Amino acid sequence: QVQLVESGGGLVQVGGSLRVSCAASGRPLSTLVMGWFRQAPGKDREFVATIGWMAARTSYAESVKGRFAVSRDNAKNMVYLQMNSLKTEDTAVYYCAASPNWGMNLGHEVHYWGRGTQVTVSS
Repeated sequence: QVQLVESGGGLVQVGGSLRVSCAASGRPLSTLVMGWFRQAPGKDREFVATIGWMAARTSYAESVKGRFAVSRDNAKNMVYLQMNSLKTEDTAVYYCAASPNWGMNLGHEVHYWGRGTQVTVSS
């Protein structure tokens, strides 16, 4: 069983930056495709970014492309989402996600979820 624990959320002003982290345990991180999703109040959960097993491959939602960057450190069992040029519409609970196979950006099943961390962007 894989456990995912997010951290680093908080309150930031428009145009600011924030990095959220995900600590993974339960199996070697190198065996998992990792990703981030978010859910704003009253909206469905949506895909944000994903990164392949050895970080050779990434994919982003159009709404965050050029502003967000996903990275991973398999030795530390950590995944990160660096968020720059934040907008009020980025306000959401951000969830760490993991699957054995590539495809969460294509709507494929996510096998493991974290509990989320709140990111609030204020104007």
